[in-house]
This record gives sequence, C-alpha cells and structure tokens, in this order.
Amino acid sequence: MKFRLFACAFAALVIAAPVSARAPAAAHHMIAAANPYASRAGLEMLRNGGSAVDAAIAAQMVLTLVEPESSGIGGGAFLLLWDPKHAKVTSFDGRETAPASATPGMFLDAQGEPRPHMDAIPGGLSVGVPGVLAMLELAHKKYGKLPWTALFRPAIALAERGFPVSRKMAAEIREFPDMGRMPDIKRYLYHADGTPLHEGEILKNPELAQTLRTIARGGAKAFYSGPIAQAIVEKVQHAPVNRGGMTLADLAAYKPVEREAVCGAYRVYRVCSMGPPSSGGVAVLQILGMLERFPSAQLQPDSLSELHLVSEAERLAFADRAQYLGDPDAIHVPVAGLLDRTYLAQRAALIDPKKDMGTAVAGTPPSAKSQFAPQRTPQLPGTSHLSVVDDSGEVVSMTTTVEFVFGSEMMAKGFFLNNQLTDFSFEPTVDGKPVANAPAAGKRPMSAMSPTIVFGPDGKFKIATGSPGGPLIITYVAEALVGMLDGNLDPQTASAQPHFANPNGPTILEKDTSIDSLAPQLTAMGHQVIERDLESGLHIIARVPGGYIGGADPRRDGIALGD
Repeated sequence: MKFRLFACAFAALVIAAPVSARAPAAAHHMIAAANPYASRAGLEMLRNGGSAVDAAIAAQMVLTLVEPESSGIGGGAFLLLWDPKHAKVTSFDGRETAPASATPGMFLDAQGEPRPHMDAIPGGLSVGVPGVLAMLELAHKKYGKLPWTALFRPAIALAERGFPVSRKMAAEIREFPDMGRMPDIKRYLYHADGTPLHEGEILKNPELAQTLRTIARGGAKAFYSGPIAQAIVEKVQHAPVNRGGMTLADLAAYKPVEREAVCGAYRVYRVCSMGPPSSGGVAVLQILGMLERFPSAQLQPDSLSELHLVSEAERLAFADRAQYLGDPDAIHVPVAGLLDRTYLAQRAALIDPKKDMGTAVAGTPPSAKSQFAPQRTPQLPGTSHLSVVDDSGEVVSMTTTVEFVFGSEMMAKGFFLNNQLTDFSFEPTVDGKPVANAPAAGKRPMSAMSPTIVFGPDGKFKIATGSPGGPLIITYVAEALVGMLDGNLDPQTASAQPHFANPNGPTILEKDTSIDSLAPQLTAMGHQVIERDLESGLHIIARVPGGYIGGADPRRDGIALGD
C-alpha cells in the first residue's frame, strides 16, 4: 500500500490548483484515470515520448487487472481523439457486437415477457463480442508512437508481482455477495474459507500476464482467433447459467469503426463527444443546447435554479434518447435533427423556470424517418473513464466498460467477459412499435458513454472529460461541463461536486451532500425527489496558461498525474 498512499498524496498536489488561479500542475503531459497504477502506467508511456493513445492503451491494460469490476479487454470502449496536427476530432468505436445467434426476443421469458434484468446478466447470453482491443489497435496504428509491445509491460509486471486490492474493488465484492455463486468469482475473488478479498490484500493474476504477453506479440488477432478466442467461446457456450451462442466466427468478424464525432456549440465553446451507437454525446449536446437559453448566472453550481433547469433539460434529452438512439449501422438515427439548433430552441421553450414539467415526451426532430417506441429497459451503472494529453497536444478521452460489476461474472484467460448485451432493450416492441435498441445479430447495443472534449473560443483544446455511471453518465458529464463553463470550477472541484440527475423520472439527489437541503424547494416546484448514492468517476484534464491541471473523482480510487 506504500505506493498507493504516495500516489494519492502526490495527486493532491497535482489537482489542487483551481482554474481561476491559472496555475499549471503539468507543463507537458497529463493523465487522469480511475486507479493509481493505471495513471502511473500511462504516465510512464508519456515520459517515454508516447502519444496520448499509447498512454490510454497502457492504462487500459492495467485497468483490466486492477479495476476488473469496471472495464477490461473482455469489454468495449469509445475513444474520442483530438489530433492537433491536422486540427481534427475523430472517434473510435470499440463497442461490443451481438453474436449471430442473437434474436430480438432473446431476453424474453416463455410467456413473452421481459426477464428480470439482473437474472439475465450472469452467464453467456449477455456476453457481446469484445471490442476494446481491436479498437485500440486501430487507434494505435493511426496515432501510436511507441511499439505495441511496450504498452503491455506495466500490466504484465503488475499481474505477476501482484497489486493491493483497491477500496472500490473490495467494496464491490462485498456489495454483491450473490456473485460468489459464480465459479470464476468464487475462485478469483474469494478465499478458500468463503470470505471475500478485502482492501489491501495482494492479488496476482499470472494467467492474465500470459494473455497480455500473447496479445503484445501477436496483436489483436491473437485475441480474436486462436486459444484466447477458443476460451471465450467455450466459456460463453458452457456457462454455468444462461448459456450463449457466440462462435469463433463471431469473434473473427469483429470490426472496430472510426466514426465522425458529434460536435455542437455551447455559448463561446465547441463541444465534441461520441456519436451513435452511444447516446451519450447527442444527449450531452442536447442538454447544453437547451440550457443556452438561460444565463450563466442561473446555472451556478449547487444553486436551486441550476438543479431545476438542468434537470428539466435532462428530462427532454432522455425522452429523445429513449425513442431515437441506437446503432446507426442498423437503424436510422436522426443525429442532425436532434442537434438542430431550431429544434433545441423549441425543446428549451418547454422548460418552465419555476415548475417541473413532469414526464417529458420525445419531440419530432427534423429528418426523423422512423417511428420507434421508447425503450423501457434499465441500464445499470459500471464502467471507467480516462483522459490524457501528450507532449504534442494530442488529447484522448476514453470511456471503457464491461457493463455491470464484473460483467457477466465469468472469466476467460484471466480477464472478465462483459454483459453488454443487457444494454439492449429487453422488449423488441412496445405497443406494436419496434424499439430502436432491440437486439439483433451483429448489432451494437446503445450506450450512454460520453467521452467529451471541449474547445475554447480560440479553437484550442480546453477540457477533456467523461465518466462511468450507466445512463447517468450523461448527467454527470453535462453537469461537470456546466460547472466548469458556467461556474468556473476547476477540474477537481467539478469532479467532486454533489450530483443530481433526472433521466425523465424522479429528480435524484446524491444523498448526504450539500444539495440535500434543496429537496423541499424542488418538491414545491413539482419535482418528485429521491435521494441515493450516485457513483460517478469523472476524470478531467483542463488546459491553463503554461500547461494543464487535472481532477479525479473522489468516489473512485483514481488520480491525475503529469509532468
């Protein structure tokens, strides 16, 4: 634990300076990630002249080991990238795909009703074809500087010598004791006497070290074919519960996609994020676009007006999200219409500054061609986020996931397999209309991941941010941006501020925080208020004169490091 304590102490120095102080904590490069070991691995690559993509890959390999409850090579990711050399924003889609065996009714019971969501998560049926490795290899071929093999060394060494179980990982194991019934969870995360691992215990994973060596030598192809692929298929097809139909052909057919980012204006800033199959970027841009109607003075952090106005904009964005968003390779997604400024102004006009609107309904954006029914399947929190900037000014904002805690609760070759297919709507039709996010062979399930990069009036990089949190990723990212752009918060304060959310239902306040006191006033305005834990993981880097400052969400174990 000595390193962790040192790293956390160092992080306090790195992230303490507010934006208003204009004091850089790093002059050349920086990474903010959800675990000190991951941040350290990324920093090592940056110090060796690596690119932001190199640092992100090294960090992801370490996160596979030290934060397996949230992300890993058995899952997927979205990577947003600013290329300063060509003044270009691009994105890389490493979202999992449904195997050829997937059907629209795969999550219905014998009576044709949606299965309980939690019952469908463990086992093989929920596992999508992993996408993160193929995506990272594609990004590395275009933007990497260091050899592919070098990016795996920190994770391999750490897997062999062991690492102390983090506070978050130990808490997740305790919080979901039923997972201990799954053989891989029991073998890897529990002692022989049936007690779970606790914080600070040293955990080794030599099987993962060997897997990473194989991928370091053979590239992503060594993952999507050969013994690793065979192990994935065997685990899915012979799962202890909910057996799935993934085949070697499904793995061999996986293709990552470089996609155009979605971008929009917010006041004097340009905001870019991930487009479909993520709903996150579109929803964040919609929220900001609707809030432009209101002056910054009404959007100050933790104020009653901010909570009300942002909650109302979130309602409207989530209503559109439920009806229109999905895999753009499978359905028509009216992205341009949803972000049309006239349409957003019409939606913003529905916001009453003094009264909650109640449940919002989807609008009719320009270019909407199909009439879909809104999906009703919940999506559960999980995931991880990292932000990086390198010596050349290249920026990466990457959100990565295995979906729920420890994914499908199954391992292959030392890593956890995702349960991403439960991000599909369990109901393929609602009231006789198709659902945009219904399962289908080869389809990517809709996501809420929202890796985001903001540019200032001068066109230069200003902020990189993102968060885990299931559908509430959208709210965490939007609120952090409002806090920084309207409230002049520094990255650390923005990542730590109390959360609220309205995914078009009750207004959720993060319990035991300073905004609790606003509940009676919100109720008087018509909000149905509930309080609960809100598990974000914002990792933010902001450019200031002379360099960068960063922030790491205190709800997780991460830190920001830079030189």
